[in-house]
Amino acid sequence: MSDSEHKALEIHEITFDARDPHALAAFWAALLEREIRPGDMPQDESVLVVPIPGQPGLLFLRVPEGKTAKNRIHFDLWPTSTRRDEQIDRAIGLGAVVLDDLRRADGTGWVVFADPEGNEFCIGRSAAERAAKQRAAKQRAAGRSEE
Repeated sequence: MSDSEHKALEIHEITFDARDPHALAAFWAALLEREIRPGDMPQDESVLVVPIPGQPGLLFLRVPEGKTAKNRIHFDLWPTSTRRDEQIDRAIGLGAVVLDDLRRADGTGWVVFADPEGNEFCIGRSAAERAAKQRAAKQRAAGRSEE
């Protein structure tokens, strides 16, 4: 991977069509714990969830039509300082709708959601949860090899 000074292109913003750009931006800002660009108002044609270091901004543009088909791209979100199930509960509390719950009894899996305008996204396990699962599997394997 090259350093940022020598990259040909970078993703500056990810743009969404929205019937209500301010409401949708507010949902994503709350979910990602980010801010809406100062001065962006509910009547504006575009509303930006500001970027943070290493992650692009999310730009919401007003369009007259609603979403009509399944997304061809979606976000896979991983918690950074909490557990997957805590973030699943947060997303539901913010207005996300569960489309498919693919969590398994062994703790693996993810949940597929729709945001308030129907855009799909997933919440999976955090890096710490994935690492703990791998450590447990290695410990079980080591215990079997000692028998």
